[in-house]
Amino acid sequence: MKKKFPNYDESMWKGAPQENFLKATELRRNMTEAEKVLWERLRNNQLEGIKFRRQHPVHLFIADFYCHKHKLIIEIDGEYHYTEDQKSKDCERTKLLEFQGLKILRFTNEEVINNIESVINKIKHEINIE
Repeated sequence: MKKKFPNYDESMWKGAPQENFLKATELRRNMTEAEKVLWERLRNNQLEGIKFRRQHPVHLFIADFYCHKHKLIIEIDGEYHYTEDQKSKDCERTKLLEFQGLKILRFTNEEVINNIESVINKIKHEINIE
């Protein structure tokens, strides 16, 4: 891992398994429409100079977006997140990540696509840059 990632910071990945890095690369290539919309607003430090990463391995998971400086994960939920089984999995995932000192913001695809300004304002509020 250190050869491929010479500036590897364990705290940034929270012990993510190596195979998650390959899966994250694939997810970056196949972003959903909502992910593309939000990424256009977060990429290149556009949000008040804050660095966000997309499809970032964290612990056993891959976060849709991650800001290491603010320990913030942003998840965009599609329809399958509305099933009882997935709601339960998302709740467990949130507990595990929060236990590691991370904050999680969740938005629906519809929120991102139809009301990106509200989403951006909620992110700003969470990281206190209003």
